[in-house]
Amino acid sequence: MTRADLDKDPHDVAAMFDGVAGRYDLTNTVLTAGQDRVWRRRTREALQLCPGQRVLDLAAGTAVSTVELARSGAWVVAADFSLGMLRAGARRAVPKVAADALALPFADGAFDAATISFGLRNVADPDAALAELARVTRPGGRLLVCEFGRPSWAPFRAVYHLGLQRVLPAIADRVSSNPAAYRYLGESIRAWPAQPELAARIAAAGWRDVAWRDLTFGAVALHRAVRA
Repeated sequence: MTRADLDKDPHDVAAMFDGVAGRYDLTNTVLTAGQDRVWRRRTREALQLCPGQRVLDLAAGTAVSTVELARSGAWVVAADFSLGMLRAGARRAVPKVAADALALPFADGAFDAATISFGLRNVADPDAALAELARVTRPGGRLLVCEFGRPSWAPFRAVYHLGLQRVLPAIADRVSSNPAAYRYLGESIRAWPAQPELAARIAAAGWRDVAWRDLTFGAVALHRAVRA
């Protein structure tokens, strides 16, 4: 089975996600002890969506996050570059588009809000993806990035990283269709910048009023911003 390396070659990353698509939702729920549901709900709440607003859910995977966002009454489109992930979510009745985060197939200012959950660190050029999200979001529109973070409390951070190195692969060996892919995911989480650095990169990409809120003791963070 394919696994990506930290150079994040787009073809390798897409092929890797194609390979885990069939059991992706189940694996995530098991690995997070059900916290994935909480994170999706917090993302929807933080965006403060209104009925009728147009929302882009980038790196939506099987569209489970899109369905959660659509509970607000907003019109939400799932976009992902893994066709296997989109096919795995075919039963979910939301619009779906195959899309590259670095060249989105949408007009300037097409959306009132945009979100990307646990996908930004898998993009070959995260800064370019943030700028592309800014392009397709109207001025004054909102961004929500839900991504793994770096816990600030040292004892928890040590336990967290030990879990990424040992516990995550052990569980993935039992429940995932491609355990090697989850070894890459653990490596990518450990290599990802801490919350202040990500906030600075979001601001540099055309967003203002950037702020974040830690979830699960900083293992995950919600970064919120407004289109400049």
